[in-house]
Amino acid sequence: MILNRRSALGLLLAAPAVAPGVARAQDSWPSRPIVLVSGYAPGGLTDVMTRLIAARMSRELGQPIVVENRPGGATAVASTAVAQARPDGYMLLMGASSLAINPALQPSLTPKEPLRELVPVGMGYRSAFVLHVHPDVPARSTAEFIAHAKANPGKVNFGSSGTGAVNHLCLELFRNRAGIDVVHIPYRGGAPALIDLQAGRIQAMFAAALEAIPAIRDNRTRALAVSSAARLPLLPEVPPVAETLPGFDAVFWQGMFAPVGTPEPVLARLSAALRATTEDAEVRGRMAAQGVAAETGDAAKLRQVLVEDTEMWGRLIREANIRPE
Repeated sequence: MILNRRSALGLLLAAPAVAPGVARAQDSWPSRPIVLVSGYAPGGLTDVMTRLIAARMSRELGQPIVVENRPGGATAVASTAVAQARPDGYMLLMGASSLAINPALQPSLTPKEPLRELVPVGMGYRSAFVLHVHPDVPARSTAEFIAHAKANPGKVNFGSSGTGAVNHLCLELFRNRAGIDVVHIPYRGGAPALIDLQAGRIQAMFAAALEAIPAIRDNRTRALAVSSAARLPLLPEVPPVAETLPGFDAVFWQGMFAPVGTPEPVLARLSAALRATTEDAEVRGRMAAQGVAAETGDAAKLRQVLVEDTEMWGRLIREANIRPE
């Protein structure tokens, strides 16, 4: 008993000596550059937005944030690397909608349960899609397009940037809600799909706003609706699908995550820096010019979005029996 009491006393005396050191380490964070991992290749919209956020957050935190592109495995390569990283705040993930899609579409990929292996920091932005059609399609509104598809079951070819991509799932959600029978034609990326849409080889697709706008303005395609609940500043005259199919809201999003176990003070600093970034007028303006909307939201908001999208896309993938290519 005497030995046990002495051991316990030793532990109690040692505890205060450790805690201040940990606190000082957290207080001095960040003391070196931070790595922000992206699951997408350099040069695309996701990369541009990630670098914009990283540059502005660097100013808030007083340390460089280096973007590291690790594409592959439907962004699972990047997500897994961060989930397995040391939880000290120096390796972060610019996560995306794929975190909500992969568990149902490709359950063999990791992380299998993102919210058990990654902790949300906050929202970055949302990017809606434009439903546009070839000019030969006799429809000038979502309602007219639905009527046309119902009058021609199995004859309307609908392109996407690939099976399981968000714009493909947007199509599946639209097909489900509208009760139409259309043919899905998956492509390897949005660019070849858009080429075929303009050539009339497919009749419709949901495309990222920035990709769709040049074709729409040159009258090579016709915009019918946007997939978000709100209108897009770049296309203010184009109504949401939700005006015809109430509650329809399907977008691509990105938000920041850290490894589970990252200290709360570090997460709080990251969240505050990200919020300041997404509230910055210059950042919001540059995002709007790219057809995306800055999304200000803390960790709770990002967690809610991931939970809701995982449930929505998971149910749709199972009901439509969607399988990866």
